[in-house]
Amino acid sequence: MNVTTPKVRKGRKFDQVLSGARTVFMADGFEGASVDEIARVAAVSKATLYSYFPDKRLLFMEVANAECARQAQEALDSIHMESAPRKVLSQAAHHFLRFITSTFGLQIFRICVAESDRFPEIGRSFYNSGPALMRRKMAEYFQGAEARGELKIDDYTLAADQFGELCKADLWPRLIFGVSKSVTEAEISHVVDGAVEMFIARYGTDKTPK
Repeated sequence: MNVTTPKVRKGRKFDQVLSGARTVFMADGFEGASVDEIARVAAVSKATLYSYFPDKRLLFMEVANAECARQAQEALDSIHMESAPRKVLSQAAHHFLRFITSTFGLQIFRICVAESDRFPEIGRSFYNSGPALMRRKMAEYFQGAEARGELKIDDYTLAADQFGELCKADLWPRLIFGVSKSVTEAEISHVVDGAVEMFIARYGTDKTPK
């Protein structure tokens, strides 16, 4: 039996609803956020909210997509793509790891996994809003760095994926499986430093700046 995903409808107060929902979700998480509170903060009726988003999960994922895209753009805006590999990798990794280990980032992941069988387009939409963008931009950076002789990479996209996985080491699995409740900035920096050095050990050259 096929399950039809409810559709999001846009209208005059769509952005207003989205802004209110972001405020509530970021404060209370998915489970803690009530439709009544979202409608109150957004200053709309519940009927208006439901006319745009018939399912709270759809509203959460719309907020998640926007937040992920914003995070990705902030990361890209803060990174000078002509800078040395260690600097670019460290900046990108800190942005990435802070987001995926945040309460909101973990909730996004869990919702995507929980709904992947019924609503696979939710996960695809989220992936395309942020992770795919960062993956593409990092691959472009690697190509430029190789042209400057600072890296030696055969497959830029694979290298981008490998670096992302290196950044997940230790902290992210512990959070996902409930071994830890939170991480510190020092722990994030420790994982990032190790990921950068391992990546450089694999793809660096004698021209890679120290």
